[in-house]
Amino acid sequence: MTLRLGRSLIALLPPVALSLCMTTSSVCAAEKGGGDLRSAVQNPISSLISLPFKFTFDFDAANGDAQVLNVNPVVPITVGNWNLVNRALIPVGSVDGPITGLPGNPSPIPGDGASGLGDINYSLFFSPVKVGKLIWGAGPSLTLPTASDDQLGAGKWSGGLTAIGLMQPKWGSLGLLARQLWSFAGDDDRADVSQMLLEPFLNYNLKKGWFLITDIVMTANWEADSGQRWTVPLGAGAGRVFKVGKQPINSRVEAYYNVERPDGAPRWQFQFTWQFLFPRK
Repeated sequence: MTLRLGRSLIALLPPVALSLCMTTSSVCAAEKGGGDLRSAVQNPISSLISLPFKFTFDFDAANGDAQVLNVNPVVPITVGNWNLVNRALIPVGSVDGPITGLPGNPSPIPGDGASGLGDINYSLFFSPVKVGKLIWGAGPSLTLPTASDDQLGAGKWSGGLTAIGLMQPKWGSLGLLARQLWSFAGDDDRADVSQMLLEPFLNYNLKKGWFLITDIVMTANWEADSGQRWTVPLGAGAGRVFKVGKQPINSRVEAYYNVERPDGAPRWQFQFTWQFLFPRK
């Protein structure tokens, strides 16, 4: 009963928050001069402190559906001529069964469903303060075996490298984030981790803080059989940078279809993001 109630509450959040974003009342007035802030939001390694809450709903999987909330705090620190961008990914999820292809769980094990904390990932990007047309950053990435249930994590300590490059022309942003992780310790009974993530993204800016977006998160599990390695979604969405009172907010709604996926992985994903922004004064 508690689990079903939790899912119902999570399912209500996207339409409620979206109605806040789209209203024309003074509470949600579009931010004046928000172009610079919108550009910072669309740059994952900018000097903007932010706290995103990303809700992902997986549908039409052979083993059931899944709901995942990713809390992704971003805290940049400037040291000399470099920005040190600290990014954490903290997943809390509920799965009906051993759904293949969940982020952070490239080797799911049998089970009849679980809910709780997943594996936490931490990445540190070193990015130069002064950049030209190409904005870039790179650094280490570490995944900790923090999952509260075996179905929600890989059971391994994994480390590797991550890098990002992007450009921001007048009309928006486009770029690519990449990451490769290998396991180096953890449960001997669990499969090794060798997982690559590729995330091409594109934003096209509209008036009054609105933008169109496609943010494709592709993963490859190199430990799987050749026909079961890739998860490749295609889709798009829309978002807006606005204010609730004095608090800047970035909100996005997106839908993706997995054109390539392992057996048992979901066909569809619906995503909603509610991101608190904290510009430096």
